[in-house]
Amino acid sequence: MNREIFEKGLLELGFNIDNEKIEKFDIYSKLLVEWNKKINLTAITAPEEIAVKHFLDSIAPLSVFEIEKNAKVIDVGTGAGFPGFPIKIMREDLDFTFMDSLNKRINFLKLVAEEIDLKSAEFVHMRAEDGGINKLYREKFDYVVSRAVANLKVLSEYCIPFLKVGGIFAAFKQYEVDEEIEESKAMIGSLGGKIKEIKEIKIPCSDIVRKIVLIEKVKETPKNFPRKANKIKK
Repeated sequence: MNREIFEKGLLELGFNIDNEKIEKFDIYSKLLVEWNKKINLTAITAPEEIAVKHFLDSIAPLSVFEIEKNAKVIDVGTGAGFPGFPIKIMREDLDFTFMDSLNKRINFLKLVAEEIDLKSAEFVHMRAEDGGINKLYREKFDYVVSRAVANLKVLSEYCIPFLKVGGIFAAFKQYEVDEEIEESKAMIGSLGGKIKEIKEIKIPCSDIVRKIVLIEKVKETPKNFPRKANKIKK
């Protein structure tokens, strides 16, 4: 990780963090590059790009929407830990669950958590559609975050079932999302959600503009959702 770029970007976003946290990001970055040689975690491995496209990109939305103190948060389809891990490092008070369908990635995240002494973090090897019907996780969270590349209609069915009524799903999207949102509205409504607002944030030291679609859970998700993955994808 390029520390100079990372620290400059944090200041631009209005965050001032101590050296101990910077060190945690540094360790995370080194382990990411090291493990990426063994298992496919990311195509982004240059120090500058890790600082901007992984770390700042994950953190930036915290400057435009507020996560309540001590909230229960789940990162669905976390992959190599984005956006959840950087958010958790910044906000140690949050009770975080990281869920991914690939156990190798979950093992990687457990190792990082151990190395940087991350507390109040749970790691779950499970498909999102299975997690959404599992009583341990269904409607148990205040917030869901996801930076997965799936279409919003698909992503909503994977993510909204995890939310308590009153909770917020923050979908990290890029580029124009108006058409995607229009196509998703009916499904979001069927899942018990409604679009609250769309926040926009420019990622420092880049030309990336993130759109954060905030979906509020207004009623319980019907028992027939989420469906099996093949039905969701159809």
